[in-house]
Amino acid sequence: MKRNLLQRIVHPILQNCAKPEGTVGKLIVKMMNASHEPLAKWGITHLELPPDAVVIDLGCGGGSNVSAMLEICPNGRVTGFDYSTVSVKASKRKNADAIRNGRCEIIEGDVGKLPFEDNSFDAATAFETVYFWPEKSFHGVHRILKPGGKFLIVCEADGSCSGDKIWPKIIDGMKLRSKDNLIMELQQAGFHDIQTDQKSIMGGSGRWLCVRAEK
Repeated sequence: MKRNLLQRIVHPILQNCAKPEGTVGKLIVKMMNASHEPLAKWGITHLELPPDAVVIDLGCGGGSNVSAMLEICPNGRVTGFDYSTVSVKASKRKNADAIRNGRCEIIEGDVGKLPFEDNSFDAATAFETVYFWPEKSFHGVHRILKPGGKFLIVCEADGSCSGDKIWPKIIDGMKLRSKDNLIMELQQAGFHDIQTDQKSIMGGSGRWLCVRAEK
């Protein structure tokens, strides 16, 4: 009885990790902004951006990484993109000043159907989000990047640690992409100069993954 009750409570919360919705979703967005900050800071060090870069953060969540890139690119422009209405609203609140100043926009949509013209961005980032991307989404990212544009993927779990495997079992629609999987998908989408980095955490029981590729 207690186990069934726990499952009824925990399951809806975990599903909000994929697409935050409602009151629970608002809490999830706040939690993810805070808990993913160390991962994001580590990941973004792998991406060099000029001050005037035009960047898109795919799966922008609560907008913390959008804010970070606005600071890195003081003369540039950053777009946040997410398919969660809750996340889009949170990201707009966090980056309200930049939006008013015309340096930022936050758009709701599906990463499988990116509504942007070809060769639009200098860089694209994806923090803790490719777990839920449909197949061949990387083709769309390749299309909207300018020639020479960079694509940065940062993941907290890649399936290489024993504890990773529980997450796809309890979060609907989640798929862990290993380093090799990501390299293969990026190559199939037309990317080259693919570089990877990994960082062991929690005494080696976890491992962060960063993948950077060029169009």
